[in-house]
Amino acid sequence: MMKREKFSKVGFVLSCIGAAIGLGNIWMFPYRLGQYGGAAFLIPYFLFVFGLGTIGLMLEFSFGRKFKGGSSTGISKILKEKNVKLHGLISIIPAIGLMGVFMFYNVVVGWILKYFNLSITGEINKINTASYFDSFIGTPHTLIFNFIAIMITLLIVFLGVTKGIEKINKIIMPGLFVIFIILAIRSLTLPNAMEGVKYLLRPDFSFLLKPETWVMALGQAFFTVSLNGCGMVVYGSYIGDDFDIPKSAFSTAILDTLAALLVSFVIMPAVFSFGLNPQAGPPLLFITMPTIFKSIPGGSVLIVVFFLSILFAAISSSINMLEGPVEALMQKTNLSRGKASVLLSLSSFILSIPLNLSMDNFSNFTDLMTIIVSPLAALLVAIIFLFVLGEDKALEEINLGSKFNLSNKFILVSKYLFTITTICVIVLGVAYGGIG
Repeated sequence: MMKREKFSKVGFVLSCIGAAIGLGNIWMFPYRLGQYGGAAFLIPYFLFVFGLGTIGLMLEFSFGRKFKGGSSTGISKILKEKNVKLHGLISIIPAIGLMGVFMFYNVVVGWILKYFNLSITGEINKINTASYFDSFIGTPHTLIFNFIAIMITLLIVFLGVTKGIEKINKIIMPGLFVIFIILAIRSLTLPNAMEGVKYLLRPDFSFLLKPETWVMALGQAFFTVSLNGCGMVVYGSYIGDDFDIPKSAFSTAILDTLAALLVSFVIMPAVFSFGLNPQAGPPLLFITMPTIFKSIPGGSVLIVVFFLSILFAAISSSINMLEGPVEALMQKTNLSRGKASVLLSLSSFILSIPLNLSMDNFSNFTDLMTIIVSPLAALLVAIIFLFVLGEDKALEEINLGSKFNLSNKFILVSKYLFTITTICVIVLGVAYGGIG
């Protein structure tokens, strides 16, 4: 077995931020912020992301570091010691779930690559943005871009933790924030842009009395930090005993939230400046924003920069989604990193072909992975770490390397509040048809 690679402290935080900052920050957070009370929405969101979200991150980082492996390694070891049958099968549930997320996510990354290409060539100025998107998605034309998206991620994961994952995140994460700031400044200078700012920040505290506001804030907070029982666990397995896990968890949550707020000030002022729909969801990226950039001075350059930033955010998350299953396969089979990453990448492309060709297949599969499988995997890791391994060992691992030791009260909150809330995420996700 090869010596296990390790992140540097800066590389770990940047890679975790990269995993957390994804498309949900870009097309979901801005309109939810406006739709559910503006600045008032930030109250439940901050409560959930800095309370429950950081707890989840600490648990997953610690679980990975404790067993020097991904969730499949830790779960298998614990359940085997307890003589639990089928421990090997149970242990791969989080990795399988994350592989499913990787499959549908890279269909969308393929869409982004297509629009990035249209922006570079200038062809985006010649198409009818209102109809082109619908004529592209769900067709064989998406396959080549889906394949390229997967190959980009494969190349990075193939290179390893330090030469691939850490190195690319040290480049694209600072670049992403710089681009967001530049685009936000330009967006805020558009005519009537302040209406978008008011939409985002004018507080309507009456929304705090509506249960749906709290439900959507919970979903946004839970999924924005990428809790799925696998990706953050495997990143945690690449850190040493001197890492301050609570500090890293809060840093990830803070910078992920900052990115979401920056994106909001890129998108919503521009949307209101042109009188477009602020609640468009995915079409916000592929119809609304291209329409805006086609109509402003320098838009042909800005749209390239915009889709480059979206590509940065998408690829940084995709890396984490592939690394989790790759690490699990390496541990289970002793395959080399190269062989495991190539095998899973090609398999995911083949299996995702039906998702490319049918939007019904895409939507149903996405709902299954995000509503059921991902939070269930996060719940599985939390229960096994806190209830089966035990409170004392879990707390000892979380506090290892930390400047400020957490008390037993933290474990009690984690054991009951976090696990019960994660169950609620699943139930509410089913009831609402998705909350994250």
